[in-house]
Amino acid sequence: MKRITTLVALLVSAITFSQTATDSIQPQTNENSAQRILSGNFGKSVTIGGYGEMVYNQPEGDNGKLDVHRLVLLLGYKFDERTQFVTEIEFEHVNEIYVEQAFVNYALSNNISLRGGLMLVPMGIINEYHEPTTFNGTSRPALDNQIVPTTWRELGVGVTGRFPDLSLGYQAYIFNGFKSTALDGDGEIKGFLKGKDGLRGGRQKGIKSTVDSPTFSTKLDYYGIPGLRFGLSGYFGKTQADDKVEHLDGANIGIAMVGFDARYAFKKFTARGQFIYASLSDTEDYNTLTGKDLGSALSGFYVEGAYNLLPLTAKQKLYAFARYEQYDTHASTAGTLVANDAYNRQDITTGLSYHIANGVVVKGDYQFRDNAVDGGVVKNQLNFGIGVWF
Repeated sequence: MKRITTLVALLVSAITFSQTATDSIQPQTNENSAQRILSGNFGKSVTIGGYGEMVYNQPEGDNGKLDVHRLVLLLGYKFDERTQFVTEIEFEHVNEIYVEQAFVNYALSNNISLRGGLMLVPMGIINEYHEPTTFNGTSRPALDNQIVPTTWRELGVGVTGRFPDLSLGYQAYIFNGFKSTALDGDGEIKGFLKGKDGLRGGRQKGIKSTVDSPTFSTKLDYYGIPGLRFGLSGYFGKTQADDKVEHLDGANIGIAMVGFDARYAFKKFTARGQFIYASLSDTEDYNTLTGKDLGSALSGFYVEGAYNLLPLTAKQKLYAFARYEQYDTHASTAGTLVANDAYNRQDITTGLSYHIANGVVVKGDYQFRDNAVDGGVVKNQLNFGIGVWF
């Protein structure tokens, strides 16, 4: 309850302030890469873009690590005034290649579109808006890595649009779900979900995806107050299991995930906050079947504030920011499984984001990291990075 109260207090303060001032950023014009391609053809058939991140991580007392974390090529093709195709091809750590998005968008009208293909699940902020110039910190928030889990995309169909008179955007999709169990090469049952990072290992990413029980995903975005944007997300359904094991008790689990997020901008100041809660059913049977330690509830939140240290008239921006983050992948456990306090984590990240040009950012931050283990030691970390988006 204390976590929710803290987040609500921040959001109420932002609403009160925003009603008395004119914002410098209209949140309804915020776009991610796919939205930019869909809206930016300007008569062209082919649109090309991309983004990338190069990072340096230095855990306290350990050697530092350098990594070309990701380079992404964005391609869009406009067949006619209603029909477009969008794809993202991602290279991770130089030697891994993924298709991050690949979908057809068909505009029924100015405010309603049908979509089908490999798409991002609309949960929270970062899963949809993960380009490196759109968030503070060298790395994405840990909440969006361990619980959401970014970058979460699956195959499906759905509808997206807005009600302009209500200042309300909406998305609704039917997806295939997380993969929970399968047989490995030795005929043993393999579980893809576990306590430390929850559902993350079950993302199918459109790679020969198994589906036996479609899931439902939806999100509402309200942008009627200048400078402020609210999001409410939901994801409901069951995981997927291979045919040879799906009849076994515990092969599948149920998932009900909800998220609430807010973004605010006024002149030099920006803020954002997010809360995610996921309730998982049948985890006791799943853990018995697979030998894993999956929790029956995952939860977390963060709040962040940032201030531009340069004049508003300057082309460049230098944001000093701080983010407090708490996330627990053993928020609840079922049966005899004892909650692991090492999975109840807290990060405080503070640093600078220097936007040297529109689409280029240099970042540096320091993370104070901790967990709920009595006397436990979690190494703090220094991070630097370069991000581009065009």
